[in-house]
Formats: sequence, C-alpha cells, structure tokens
Amino acid sequence: MNNNEHIEKLMAADKPGEVKKLAEAYSKLLDAVGEDPDRDGLLKTPERAAKAMLYFCRGYEQDPAEILKSALFEENYSEMVIVKDIELYSLCEHHLVPFFGKAHIGYIPKGKIVGLSKIARIVDAYARRLQVQERLTHEILHCLQDSLNPYGAAVVIEARHMCMMMRGVQKQNSITTTSAFTGIFKHVETRNEFLKLIEANLA
Repeated sequence: MNNNEHIEKLMAADKPGEVKKLAEAYSKLLDAVGEDPDRDGLLKTPERAAKAMLYFCRGYEQDPAEILKSALFEENYSEMVIVKDIELYSLCEHHLVPFFGKAHIGYIPKGKIVGLSKIARIVDAYARRLQVQERLTHEILHCLQDSLNPYGAAVVIEARHMCMMMRGVQKQNSITTTSAFTGIFKHVETRNEFLKLIEANLA
C-alpha cells in the first residue's frame, strides 16, 4: 500500500457516515447512466469511488495559513525565493473532472522565510477541493501574502483541463495559464525576473 492509499484508508475510517452517503450516491449514478451496480465488476465501485472522492477533497480539512505559520523562521534574506514545477491535481467544480499541472511560486521575504515544503503543501491544500484555476491561483497568492507579509508574492499555474480534453471542444493539447502578483512583483522588472527564472532550466 502506497502513502496515498494509506491516507485514503485512514480518512475513510474516520468518516464511515460520509463514505456510506457517497457510496449510495455513486450507486444511483451508476444506475442512472445505464449500468448495473450489482454486477460483479461494480459491486465495490461505489465504496471505492466514495473513498477516492473524500481523498480528492481532503483540502477542505486543511488550513493553509496554519501550514505556513507552522514553519516560519526569522532570516535576514530579502532576495527572490522560488519554488517551481509543483505538481497539482484538482477537480473542476463545473464538471467534477480533473485538471492537473504545475504551480510556480515566488516571494521576496521581509524578515521571515518559510520551510520550502510548506509552499508545496499549501498548493495541495487548496487544490484538493472543488476548484477553478483562477480562484486557486489567487487563494495561494493571498495565503502567502497574508501569512508571510513579504515584499511581494507571485503565483503562476499551468494546467490541462479534462473538461476541455474529454468533452466540449476536445482540445487535447491546450494548456491554461493563470498568474497573480502582489507587492514588488507588480513592478515590471521584478515580474519579468520571476517569469524568466521559472522558464529557465538551471538544474
């Protein structure tokens, strides 16, 4: 059992009522699309889907601001800090299908820095909810700004949306990019430096 499966199992154990309620809804959904929920291959599908949905939406139980505040350190550093290529997976709130991609996050500290893994964790905390990419971008940005009070923060998200790839226009190669900036990142020179660095292959 991998770590994600372990988390999913623990969450299900803590929420038997929610699992049952969701499983009943999934059973009705299977019936509504013309399937037989009682056939052999689908007998456990409603319960599996219920546990998976709780896992996909576990961000509702996390407080991103508290995640950041748990690892703040005083440090006399005021240059750009960037964590890029943070994988993210979310569910489109309009169709309940996935969108996935990468987040690139930067900030310029004002006396305080945060543990780098916490930046990736707040991305996950906000992404593991029913979302739209535009709101997700702003939620991450404002959490950083409000919790760290830096000179400025920047967030760029690039994602592929299954609602565009599997239905509707069915454009498999389209990528949606959203960005948001606060403070000094609103200045053209600082913003351009950030954008140049997230595009660079420095490794």
